[in-house]
Amino acid sequence: MKQNQLYLLIGALVVVVIALGIYVFREESKPDGVELRIDDNGISIEQN
Repeated sequence: MKQNQLYLLIGALVVVVIALGIYVFREESKPDGVELRIDDNGISIEQN
């Protein structure tokens, strides 16, 4: 029983590490500067 809990804990940690890696990669790949969008709602400007 304890061995199954250990496998479950290791699996959960692996999932957390992968999810954190994906999040960091997406945040780092965002372009720096100003984002200008023109759509149906009008014009929006965001500073990154």
